[in-house]
Amino acid sequence: MDRKQIIDDPQTGNKGEAFETFDDIPTNPNQTRTIGDVITSRYGRRDMLQGLLGVSATTALFGAAALTAPRQAAAIGTAASSRYAFDELARGNDETHHVARGYDADVLLRWGDPITADAPDFDVMNQSAAAQLQQFGYNNDYVGFLPLNAEGSRGLLCVNHEYTNEEVMFPGLGRQDKAQFAGMTQALVDVEMAAHGGSVVEIVRMDDGKWAVVRDGKMNRRITPLDTVMRIDGPAAGHPRMQTSADPSGAQVIGTLNNCAGGMTPWGTWLMAEENFHGYFWTDRLDAGGKPDLSDQPEAARMNRYGVPGLWYAWGKYYDRFNIDKEPNEANRFGWVVEVDPRNPEAAPVKHTALGRFRHEGAETITSKDGHLVVYMGDDARFDYQYKYVSKGVVSDDPAANSNLLRDGTLYAARFDPDGSAHWLPLVQGQGPLTAENGFASQADVLIDARLAADALGATPMDRPEDAAPRGDGTAYIMLTNNSRRSSGRTDAANPRARSDFGHIIEIKEDRSDHAATRGRWSILVKCGDPGIAAVGAEWNPETSENGWFASPDNCAFDADGRLWVATDQGRKWDKTGKSDGLYGVETEGDLRGHSKLFFRCPVGGELCGPYFTPNGETLFLAVQHPGTDGTTALKGFARASTFEDPATRWPDFDPDMPPRPAVVAVTRQGGGKIAT
Repeated sequence: MDRKQIIDDPQTGNKGEAFETFDDIPTNPNQTRTIGDVITSRYGRRDMLQGLLGVSATTALFGAAALTAPRQAAAIGTAASSRYAFDELARGNDETHHVARGYDADVLLRWGDPITADAPDFDVMNQSAAAQLQQFGYNNDYVGFLPLNAEGSRGLLCVNHEYTNEEVMFPGLGRQDKAQFAGMTQALVDVEMAAHGGSVVEIVRMDDGKWAVVRDGKMNRRITPLDTVMRIDGPAAGHPRMQTSADPSGAQVIGTLNNCAGGMTPWGTWLMAEENFHGYFWTDRLDAGGKPDLSDQPEAARMNRYGVPGLWYAWGKYYDRFNIDKEPNEANRFGWVVEVDPRNPEAAPVKHTALGRFRHEGAETITSKDGHLVVYMGDDARFDYQYKYVSKGVVSDDPAANSNLLRDGTLYAARFDPDGSAHWLPLVQGQGPLTAENGFASQADVLIDARLAADALGATPMDRPEDAAPRGDGTAYIMLTNNSRRSSGRTDAANPRARSDFGHIIEIKEDRSDHAATRGRWSILVKCGDPGIAAVGAEWNPETSENGWFASPDNCAFDADGRLWVATDQGRKWDKTGKSDGLYGVETEGDLRGHSKLFFRCPVGGELCGPYFTPNGETLFLAVQHPGTDGTTALKGFARASTFEDPATRWPDFDPDMPPRPAVVAVTRQGGGKIAT
């Protein structure tokens, strides 16, 4: 998923242009950037308006062989028998969003929109934390929908707010030097904190088929790292490594942050995944090179494996709990999956430590053949792992009992063997290398240091595993976004391309069609990127059009008809494709397996999140995150970094006094009916 952007690139020394830090933590301290990575980041620029790759740049990046497309990709056409019944959208990148002909994409909720009866109207020039706590948060990511009536015409929208972009959020601030955070006062930090977390908002479908916010909905509320008290449960609750001066019990924490993808449980609760939590932690101790000095930290090796402290935000300047010099254990209290009951504002959210601590991307649930709850989760970093959790108990009709399923179960990390077999390796203290002698004295240690446990077990280091979509037939699709740091000597069968800027999708078929199985078979559904450039190594169904291929798969979902939809997150790398991020229907079966079609695309600088369908398949909710920020220096006609006063787009308001605003969009078919049928 997306990430906080910073100014100084420690890999290249560049200043003034944001770079992606979602996967900046090496698996080991010896991992370095190769000259190929530097070349990849410098060349291969596409014409932003026409999407045409210059011959000289192509040759510089890939060599002369790049000019010859592979035979498999040479036949580019339109698949007449696609199961996705819509006219494919044309690729491109401009100031606004686009949806396939015959559909409406209506902006439903924007950053700052009031969501409670007594919330003040949004005043972007005078925003306060008190106001933001009653308004829709920033950078909407995961979207879930919980119906409140049998018709599904009324329900609760559950939305994660991942992070904030100060440069387009606050007037007069501009680009921030992250070493000093000039201009970031405590008042602005409080607004940032209040804009993180999540929102529960009641919505209703009107007689004209459009959706509207029920502003006085009794269940409407914000969940933030500023003021929301949460419980900690599972094996790590109360452990000494979870205790702080503010919480000596180790069983209670204030808030959640960097909530990326997520999921909904079969009993109607919402799972919020904490992803890049490391970026929020601060230290006053820097070495001569300006990097954190962890020499006095007893858990320095563990902190380094998780990238703590990341120094992305100024929170630790004003709040001791985000300063590891003062509260080193606070970082252990983030990086979990949080369960929220949207229907009960009085119920405290719960961090479930049984699901492990890592940079969680997604928490998609499904029930196994025997009724066990299974949760698929990725660790969104280069060379990290795909996980799943299987509950000890089974799903019942008792919601209170069902929540216990997330407290007691087995966490697994995946190993993908060259012969196509998939193995789920249990992270259980005392088994194999997970012993006290190796630093795992208890199950709490295993779960707090899930990355280290998966390292020890020999799980397969992946190309940034993000969201996953499990299907009832025992199949799951894993989104692998990219990994430009994978060298030719570190490729493997499941991650076959060196310096992959474009990512791929893996299909897992669990044994006996049972999601609780510990073995299965895997295959690659598509290798993403331009099939017209041989050196990219893309593999699509040959019927895929120039509009239909994509890069950097991220979020995904099945619709009511069991069809897979994939949203993309190219970050600033969209200039390698000439395409904005968007939503694609991807065929998984039959002669068109591996074929994709473009349905929706974002405004410039935006990433597409969600997607989520209503149960009847007639509405599709999409979240456009950080419009106007990513890669705007490569946009012809703009070619500079966006700021509050000077953004690349003012989507969705197009008001000269309003900056771009992240927003949730409701897509419906003109005249009614299911999406893409």
